[in-house]
Amino acid sequence: MEFVFENIYVPTKHSFISRKLPLASNARIHSHKNFELNFITSGSGRRIVGDNISGFENGDLVLLGPNLPHCWEALDAEKGKDPFCIVTHFSEDIINSDFFKMPELEQVLDLLKQSNTGLRFKLKNDTYIRSILEKITQLTGLAYYIQLLTIFNYLIHVEERENLSNPNSHSPTFSKNLDKINKVYEYVFQNIQEGVKLEEAAAVLNMAPSSFCRYFKKKTGLTFMEYVKSVRVGIAAKLLAETDKQITQICFESGYNNLANFNHYFKFIMEKTPSEYRKTFR
Repeated sequence: MEFVFENIYVPTKHSFISRKLPLASNARIHSHKNFELNFITSGSGRRIVGDNISGFENGDLVLLGPNLPHCWEALDAEKGKDPFCIVTHFSEDIINSDFFKMPELEQVLDLLKQSNTGLRFKLKNDTYIRSILEKITQLTGLAYYIQLLTIFNYLIHVEERENLSNPNSHSPTFSKNLDKINKVYEYVFQNIQEGVKLEEAAAVLNMAPSSFCRYFKKKTGLTFMEYVKSVRVGIAAKLLAETDKQITQICFESGYNNLANFNHYFKFIMEKTPSEYRKTFR
């Protein structure tokens, strides 16, 4: 099966992002550099983590380390019960932060290190963790962080855990493709304000533009320009959440030179206008 490489945006000022998302019946295996905690609130289907293929159902709870290929593929939903999950992404750099090196968080740090193979927590009763995860998607600021620490405290006390995949399940081809895509990501982030050019991005991988476009689409599921637009919107979201800059200024700093285009693409990706999005952080 083909892998899809994606880059999950986690705002710097907000080290974690939690969302309730639908599960698809045509989901594709993908990988990203962030940690992920995935909890199934409804539905069932097939779960792929590394080289492990197994079923999942309501209450399934899995912690994934960075760059671990995974996929939750839903079966046909029961009538009135659409399959959903609560997904929390947090930066891979958290494991190196001074905060998580505190003696009191040693067990949490060990847990994050173990997640490189995918950790499934065998829950006897998911009511408690379900209520916290349902709540956390509505929180911001310190209240969010406190609840996240509560989740970590819960996880370290779950005695029954299952390592899902082989630590060496990444094939040489997978690692090579991941390195290539990360080089393109780096180019885009470094040049997003000055201007991203297809020819320059293709040159990063020593490819002709047409070959590069086919390769990028195959490996990420997005056209190159779709990815660039998503990065621009991600930068804009960060500035809207963390600064008081005017929306017009943010438009230009995120690489747009037209306010109408900026508003259009921001609302298309974030499902809110820039001003509506900013209000959620005020």
